Amino acid sequence: MISVSELFLQRVEQHLRIIYDDVELPLSITELAQQLITVILGSSPLRDPTPHKNRWDEQDIVLIAYGDSIIQHDDSEFAVSSPMEAPLKTLHRFIKEQCDRQLNALHILPFYPYSSDEGFAVMNYVQVNESLGDWQDIKNIANDVKLMADLVINHCSSRSVWFENFLNDLHPGKDYFKTASLNDDLSQVVRPRTSSLLHTVSTPSGGKHVWCTFSHDQVDFDFGNPDVLKEFVGIIRHYLDYGVRLFRLDAVAFLWKQLNTDCINLPQTHEVVRLLRTLIEHVEPSVVIITETNIPNQENLSYFGNANEAHAIYNFALPPLLLHTLLSGDSTALKHWMMSMPPAQNGTAYFNFIASHDGIGLRPIEGLLQPSEVASLVSTTMQYGGRVSMRTSNDGTHTPYELNIALFDALQGTHNGPDKFGLERFMCAHAIMFALEGIPGLYIHSLLGTTNDYERFENSQHNRAINRHRWQESKLLAAIDEKYSHHHKVFNGIKTLLAVRKKQSAFHPNATQFTLHLAGGLFGFWRQSIDRRQSVFCVYNISDKSQTLILADLNLIDTQQWFDLVSAKTIEQGQMNIELEPYQSVWLSNLQ
Repeated sequence: MISVSELFLQRVEQHLRIIYDDVELPLSITELAQQLITVILGSSPLRDPTPHKNRWDEQDIVLIAYGDSIIQHDDSEFAVSSPMEAPLKTLHRFIKEQCDRQLNALHILPFYPYSSDEGFAVMNYVQVNESLGDWQDIKNIANDVKLMADLVINHCSSRSVWFENFLNDLHPGKDYFKTASLNDDLSQVVRPRTSSLLHTVSTPSGGKHVWCTFSHDQVDFDFGNPDVLKEFVGIIRHYLDYGVRLFRLDAVAFLWKQLNTDCINLPQTHEVVRLLRTLIEHVEPSVVIITETNIPNQENLSYFGNANEAHAIYNFALPPLLLHTLLSGDSTALKHWMMSMPPAQNGTAYFNFIASHDGIGLRPIEGLLQPSEVASLVSTTMQYGGRVSMRTSNDGTHTPYELNIALFDALQGTHNGPDKFGLERFMCAHAIMFALEGIPGLYIHSLLGTTNDYERFENSQHNRAINRHRWQESKLLAAIDEKYSHHHKVFNGIKTLLAVRKKQSAFHPNATQFTLHLAGGLFGFWRQSIDRRQSVFCVYNISDKSQTLILADLNLIDTQQWFDLVSAKTIEQGQMNIELEPYQSVWLSNLQ
């Protein structure tokens, strides 16, 4: 009978053969596989992972934050006599003391030294940015909550040691980066930005044109060199040692480059994801790999593979579709999309979010919304103080790529203008997201009801900065304690919803979901627990007018008592309908 270690080696070898099929390697596939296994194992025992096992349940809520989203002092208060506390300590304390244990996981956005893009131009992958704290702070957080970290795998900073070595023809780094010729036909390459793809640099061996998918300060790696792969396996091992249990593979869709292709979602890229999963799950089977691929919906779904790639994928179509629904009062596109989404197999899950450190991406809704509907989203975003980021299409034209705006501001009204229902609309959006099939990811500025940060935008001139406010701790605590402030209402309202959600087995990320067909301004779906004991009908008024929910449309079982989990009210026997106020949510359950 073949042993676990022999099977492990065979699987790794098979991945590598597919990845490097057309690449001449300086060592054998077996030698490379053995090196990778040695690196990932470290001092850990070899594990035999259980396939198709869910590593999550209805208790899992991921808070998304920068390491310095909350700081003890702002710049004006900083003094030598009162040194600033490490922001990671401040963030950790806020979660422990203010969040009432409603959040059991934390995604700390890149906490490494960086040169630009708010951390996504990494200078050193195995250091903690000293302005945030140190590895002990990271480990302390990982001891309290499930820790999610970014593996910025496509590119690194042009100021990293590796790229400095590239510029000087030194190792390691000399051959770590993708280059091309100015004569190469790169017209098919998909671009998420408007900057030129190639950046010319000088080296002792002559001028070279380095590949820069995102910016000239973010230089793309060449994974055709197996040494790059080994470096990243070592980085993963380091993160595991400090408690990281959820890995976000940033911009992974662009990882493999091949001339005369679009250089996105290539077979080798998918195989690298499968390889990393195989390596990681044989060391720590509880780890969850999440792919961040801001691309059209069907391409995004491909990162599940056959339940052998990502454990979870970012549900990128949800934010723009939900924004469209609540701004227009029309849920047609959202319903059609939900009905087309396959249920995630056991061992895989959707990662749901409606706001993040980035903007609201528009590529995922290609083919899902009409051009006129996208134009309305762009126009309303600008009307509500937001910005719109552009990308260069293959034909050279600039098209809207991303809406940059705080979600609270984006939902302050409809396409017709601001109104008095902004708070209700905002809470409705979260009530929808918290009930959907999948794992919820909650951006810290949604939890806090943060609005557009125009000062941060003006200072940086980066569109995304408008939704990356940095709170001073005492001001934040005062804001959420002031009972008449929208910050207080949002913070406590979301925590209340989460407390309810976490008690419902029907809200397990893999519980059954069916989209309901409801009339008028109503949107809804049905969830059923894996053991079939609990049913929850989740219904939302997505309009600015009162709507009548006819209970007969839900096919509630007459022999059971039904409860609205949101309002804690009982549905009376013989009750025919429920009147829903603008943007009101109900979760009708047969179990309290």
